[in-house]
Amino acid sequence: MILEGRDLSFAYHSLPVLENVDIRIAPGVTAIIGPNAAGKSTLMKCLAGLLVPQGQVRLDGGDARRLSTRSLTDPVSYLPQNLSTQAALTVFETVLLGRFHKLRWRVSADDVRLVEGLLEEFDLVDLSGRNITELSGGQLQMVSIAQALARDPCVLLLDEPTSNLDLQHQFEICSIIAGLTGSRGMSTAMALHDLNVAARFADIVYVLKDGTIQCSGPPADVLTEAMISEVYRVASRVTIDAAGIPLITPLGLAR
Repeated sequence: MILEGRDLSFAYHSLPVLENVDIRIAPGVTAIIGPNAAGKSTLMKCLAGLLVPQGQVRLDGGDARRLSTRSLTDPVSYLPQNLSTQAALTVFETVLLGRFHKLRWRVSADDVRLVEGLLEEFDLVDLSGRNITELSGGQLQMVSIAQALARDPCVLLLDEPTSNLDLQHQFEICSIIAGLTGSRGMSTAMALHDLNVAARFADIVYVLKDGTIQCSGPPADVLTEAMISEVYRVASRVTIDAAGIPLITPLGLAR
C-alpha cells in the first residue's frame, strides 16, 4: 500500500509550516529528516489524517479525505512523538489495545498470540504485567511501537520512534522495525534526527527544511557533506562502507 502527499501546505494561525510538499511512502522504510522545526511532525500528522492540509493525501491512489475514519485508521497506524502514560494499564493490555479496532466481545487466541509475539520481539516479556506508569521513557517507547504494530497496519507512521532510547536500543528498535517492514510488506515512514540511523535503515530519505523538501532519494545520494552543511549548518565527513551505507562524522559548525 502506498501513501502519498501531493503539494501539501499547512499553516498554524497563518504561520506557514509546510509548503508544497510532495512525498511518497512506498513499501520499505522511508526516513524523514531535518533540523528542529522543519515541519516533520506536522507532515506526519497530515499524512495520518490528524491535520487537514491544502493539497492531497492519497492512499493507493484514492483520496484519503473521502475515506471514513475506519477505512483510514485500519490500514494506517500512527505513533506520535509525545506519549501519554496516564492510563492504568499493564504492558500486555497496552499492546493489546492496538487490536481494539479488530476486537469483538472477547479477545481471541490469535490476538493473544500476536501480542505475545510482539512482546517477545521487543524484549518486553518480563514487563508484560507491569503498569505502564512504572516504565522508563525508553521502555514506554518500545511498548508504544509494539502497540502500533499490533494493529497489523499496511502503513506505519512513526514520529521520532527512537527519541527516548540510547544508541544501542535505537539500533535494536530500528532493526526490528525494518525487519517487520520487510516481512509484512509494510510501508513505513520514520521521522528521525540521527542521520546515521536513517542511513543504515532507510531505503529512501526525504530532507525537510523550513517546511519544504530539499532533496530525496537513496541514503548514499542524499546524505552528503554538502547537504549536511547546507541544511544543518554542520561540517562533516561522509564515507561509504562496504555495504554502500553512508557513515556520517560531524566535525563542527559549518562556516
